[in-house]
Amino acid sequence: MAPRDIPLGDAARAIGVSVDTLRRWDRDGKVATVRDARNRRLVPLAEVERLAQRPRRQATGHSLSARNRFPGVVRSVEVEGVMAIVEIDAGPFRVSAAVTRDAVDELGLVAGVEATATVKATSVMVERG
Repeated sequence: MAPRDIPLGDAARAIGVSVDTLRRWDRDGKVATVRDARNRRLVPLAEVERLAQRPRRQATGHSLSARNRFPGVVRSVEVEGVMAIVEIDAGPFRVSAAVTRDAVDELGLVAGVEATATVKATSVMVERG
């Protein structure tokens, strides 16, 4: 390992992406990696610096690949224990999501605020605004 090569996990954190994303970028030739004696991927510091400078998408949820987004207004929030049920009126749809109490608190979800339900596979993600 050269002194300027860092482990994949550390590189991912520095760049702001997941380890899986870095592995995919490596496979697709979007990032140069090297291997150590134990065949672990390492990322040259120059690559980390290059990728950390790339424009980042805003943290609005739009960086998700989900196609089913339902903007609307929170109809109700029922908190019990560590979980909550959030209902969103989204046009002709009503979306219900089971989320954590922490998510409700962090997003400031209360009846009447705007929020977007993002449906991907079997999960529903909620964001405010």
